[in-house]
Amino acid sequence: MSTSQTTRPGVAHRLAALAETALGGPLPLRLRAWDGSETGPAEGPVVVLRSRRALRRLLWQPGELGLAQAYVTGEIDVVGDLTQGLRTMWAAARERRLHAPRLGLAELARATGSAVLLGAAGPRPPAPASQARLRGGLHSKARDRAAISHHYDLSNDFYRLLLDETMAYSCGYWTSEEADFTPADAQRAKLELVCRKLALRPGARLLDIGCGWGSLTLYAAERHKVQVTAVTLSREQAAHVREQVTERGLENLVEVVCQDYRDITGGGYDAVSTIEMGEHVGDAEYPAFTAALHRLVRPQGRVLVQQMSRGAKAPGGGAFIEAYIAPDMHMRPLGETVALLEEAGLEVRSVESLREHYVRTITAWHRTLEERWDEFAGLVGEETARVWRLYLVGGALAFEERRMGVDQILSVRPTSGGSAGMAATPHDWYA
Repeated sequence: MSTSQTTRPGVAHRLAALAETALGGPLPLRLRAWDGSETGPAEGPVVVLRSRRALRRLLWQPGELGLAQAYVTGEIDVVGDLTQGLRTMWAAARERRLHAPRLGLAELARATGSAVLLGAAGPRPPAPASQARLRGGLHSKARDRAAISHHYDLSNDFYRLLLDETMAYSCGYWTSEEADFTPADAQRAKLELVCRKLALRPGARLLDIGCGWGSLTLYAAERHKVQVTAVTLSREQAAHVREQVTERGLENLVEVVCQDYRDITGGGYDAVSTIEMGEHVGDAEYPAFTAALHRLVRPQGRVLVQQMSRGAKAPGGGAFIEAYIAPDMHMRPLGETVALLEEAGLEVRSVESLREHYVRTITAWHRTLEERWDEFAGLVGEETARVWRLYLVGGALAFEERRMGVDQILSVRPTSGGSAGMAATPHDWYA
């Protein structure tokens, strides 16, 4: 029997041909299929399709979400460095102008025919259990509460394992390149910088909107003797902060409120902080949010917004982030956020980019996840642990490659006469 009669292309070769047609260029990574066949560049990470179900999922949901679903369920895996694999894919997309699959009728018919031949045809696989399932009107209070709960109420034990002792789940401030400068040091440096920018003094009143696990609330109360009202939608976070307030004897300085920012009453605060909470507010709702910041702070009082940004063409976190991590989130270019704050009557006095700092912060979280993988998987399950691996790797790359940014925006509510009550220079912030 001749070689041409006995040699047949493996599954990997057939899939690569389909993928290259759909993407508009050659695959930048090596592909290994469930039958053991391989094709593609010999060096670098290898993408492994472990089952026909992975292919079926991609046919029903081509693009980022289908790939993410297959990855978190283990139907697709990466042998080698996942970070390098995603970096290679993004580089190829930019340099070779690869695009997300655009399946017309002819391409869809061809893909379906190939799926039938490969035994991968069938009904749409159900979404993984870890995927968010929200109901109700976009950014209604009930839906926002569910969106926050999906991510932040995963379990306090999970976040204790992932984060350092400050329990700060936001970008740190890396003021040293020394090896002994830890993630906790970076978070404390960030918290001190925020307090200095807000000019916090003993007895001042701080409103901490979206207080998380209380890192800024507790730091401001302990170090600066500030009266803090801490607001969160997450019951798990509120419970943790209240425990810490009692444990540290801060009952006379800290009040913890579990409520929507839209329900905050009163005003006259000396300072208002919102650390990486504005991304959850929503696009249409953001003008009302900035108006609330203006209303809640006294004249000459300061407002600090630490917030992530993204280009105008990609305002969300992407299909994976919005399905698994932060449903309904919205990011905008930095300049648009600055404009919205000023339209509300606040005067923006300082903008400081922390983009590179976030690369280091997220990389540290990812290192912890990998080093303690068995503990994480035992706590939340293998699927959710894989969600977080993909999230942290992708997030660090997004900041590294400038597809996302993060900034501290300091503004002040001027008096009716235009006085901001600020020093001429920010020297004291960094002294």
